[in-house]
Amino acid sequence: QKNSCVLPEDLKNFYLMTDGFQMTWSVKTDDTPMPLGSMVINSVSKLSRLGGSSMYALPNAPTLADLEDYTDEEGNGDKPEKPHFDSRSLIFELDPCNGNGKVCLVYKHAKPVVSPDTEIWFLDRALYWHFLTKTFTAYYRLLITHLGLPQWQYAFTSYGVSPQAKQWFNMYKPITINTALLSEEADSFVNKLDPNKVFKSKNKTPVIKKKTSSQPAGPQKSHTSMASSKTSSLAGNSSRK
Repeated sequence: QKNSCVLPEDLKNFYLMTDGFQMTWSVKTDDTPMPLGSMVINSVSKLSRLGGSSMYALPNAPTLADLEDYTDEEGNGDKPEKPHFDSRSLIFELDPCNGNGKVCLVYKHAKPVVSPDTEIWFLDRALYWHFLTKTFTAYYRLLITHLGLPQWQYAFTSYGVSPQAKQWFNMYKPITINTALLSEEADSFVNKLDPNKVFKSKNKTPVIKKKTSSQPAGPQKSHTSMASSKTSSLAGNSSRK
């Protein structure tokens, strides 16, 4: 009511379910947890408008509208028209991005009546606009898919993420950061496991057990017969004597 605009249906349903969203996760390095991922959707009270007030508390301080770059080509080809900081657009902050920029809900046509069509844009620290999605639902899916990794919004800019952020992407989202490699080599991330080799049946050779007697009987018999012959010969010799 304050800004004379209606929230898009998907974002309104989101706020009816929960007043904002914040999820952070950490990694442990040298047994010390370090905050890494951050997923934020501002609450309704923090859904502040951008461009309406001056940047400094001075009488003639410049506003964001004064700093707008009019040299950019807008709406040429497949590129959508960029938002404006003046009264032509209504811009609301969805995510402060930990100071790396701002994800904004943008009403691009505010005159004479605010159009209900909205888009999600990313405003970097140099005040350049980068288009993200047409709906809040699509942006929310992007947020979850990228795990809230640092500077993930810069993956949708022409200059990409920083080298430090790229290391985290290579660790937790390698397919996302290597999309060019994935398009060139379709089998680079495909599991090349051959089930025929893994589950191949092995022919087991049967083990033949040989029967062996515990005590050999033949040698014992010969030994006893030799002993009896020796005793008989000794008895004969004594009788002869």
